[in-house]
Amino acid sequence: MTLSTEAVLALAPDDASAKAAKGLLAPAKWPTLGYSDEAVWGECQGSGSKPYQTQVDLSGPVFRCSCPSRKFPCKHGLALMLLRAQSGASFTAAAPPPWVAEWIASRRDKAEKKEARAAEPAAAPDPAAAAKRDAQRWKRIEAGVQELARWLDDQTQRGLAALGSEQQQAWGAMAARMVDAQAPGLGQRITQAAELIGAGEAWPARLLDRLGRLQLIVDAVPRRESLSPATLADLRIALGWPQDREGLLADGERISDHWLVLGQCTDERDAKLVERHVWLQGRASGRRALLLDYSHGGRGFETGWVSGSERAAVLCFYPGHASQRALVAELLADAPASTAPATDTPDEWQRMAQQIAANPWQPLLPMVWAEAVPARHGDQWWLRLDAAPQALPMQLATQEAWQLLAHSGGAPLRVFGEWDGEQFAPLTAWASGAAAGSAPVWTLAGVRA
Repeated sequence: MTLSTEAVLALAPDDASAKAAKGLLAPAKWPTLGYSDEAVWGECQGSGSKPYQTQVDLSGPVFRCSCPSRKFPCKHGLALMLLRAQSGASFTAAAPPPWVAEWIASRRDKAEKKEARAAEPAAAPDPAAAAKRDAQRWKRIEAGVQELARWLDDQTQRGLAALGSEQQQAWGAMAARMVDAQAPGLGQRITQAAELIGAGEAWPARLLDRLGRLQLIVDAVPRRESLSPATLADLRIALGWPQDREGLLADGERISDHWLVLGQCTDERDAKLVERHVWLQGRASGRRALLLDYSHGGRGFETGWVSGSERAAVLCFYPGHASQRALVAELLADAPASTAPATDTPDEWQRMAQQIAANPWQPLLPMVWAEAVPARHGDQWWLRLDAAPQALPMQLATQEAWQLLAHSGGAPLRVFGEWDGEQFAPLTAWASGAAAGSAPVWTLAGVRA
């Protein structure tokens, strides 16, 4: 895998890491630089007597470094790939040294063992035990939902406009009770709704919309036996019911395609947990997919994705109506080395309406706008859609918004991002009408604000 300078910088966890990596590009700081078909490695001289050993598995790319940084990839890994992109002649083709070969071998062994486990016949499940566990969980959820129904009724009877910041603590307590009732999805939705109290204009109407979706879940739980399997799967996901990974890989819908990486972002959920969204679109199928991954304690992610690139893979989709979330069942080796923006859809609004009609509990919807111009009015950033007399409010940090506007120069861009029902969060932008093979002109870098 050969990455451009822009693609490497797009992998940086934040702007500070990218800047620090650029400061390590002096050849004198790297007494050793080498590469093979599988990996790139180097030794970077730091402040200590022993240089840091930095290596990258090109199948990902996946980074590893002996430095103590908790960021992933660290500045040394980014600098190594930047050097590879800008000064390939500085690297020596050679057999990997032991510290690289052992790591590559361990990753290969882990992958082979994983494949072997997947090929083994699964242990026969105990239907009676599984049914008993499900019944116990549903009983706790039903009790929690009944309490939530009474609480929602109290909020609407008191009037939403009278709510203030002092009520947010009480809402947090209700969210915690939903977690105790084994419905963490409801707790998260209550927490997100509480953040709207007093936030901006017309916040009572926005809050009412969130509470209405909660009420829809409340109404669905006691009627679950009458729901279709797909609707029941959507309800379980909305409740935060965990999906068995092995069962999903065994029974889930599989699609093999060349997947275009539309965009990606990372969000800090707490001091140690990072959530990553990677959005894909199948070249042949046109299916959009969300890979949702988590990294704890700065350990990084197992697979690296480059916005604008293309990879051949088999994805396994979660059950439900218009399901978007998927797992990578298999990465294929025959992906063409192209970087092409995804093909246009006939009507993004129609596609969005169909997604919401199929599953009203989806928190995020991917959208691609072929002709869009970023603009600023007052304190609010907007994305003007030339194909329609509409503008979407943008959720984007000020610095990133100015950079997107600079790349636009007032001209239309092709923009991909996430729509949460109220705001559009751009993740990637291409020049309008960019031909296949062109790279994005802008990508969201680092942890999202």
